[in-house]
Amino acid sequence: MFNFFKKRDIKSEYDAQLLDLINQLKENWDYAQKTQDAVADADIQIQQETALAKQKYFYIYKEARRRRVRNDHIQPSVINYDRTE
Repeated sequence: MFNFFKKRDIKSEYDAQLLDLINQLKENWDYAQKTQDAVADADIQIQQETALAKQKYFYIYKEARRRRVRNDHIQPSVINYDRTE
């Protein structure tokens, strides 16, 4: 039959969406930083877009910290490949 009364784990679904959003915002912020660094004469609009991307990332990151959301993998932007041992 149908499981109309099956309990869904809504918190974990929204936590997964929040983690996906954090990863996406981090990529957007990294892209904005690289764009600003690549442009020789960065105007105020590019600087504002980079600052906005940074603020969006940190806002969502703080929300995830408040909700005690845990991630099970490391973002590629955190890993430093230029390290010599």
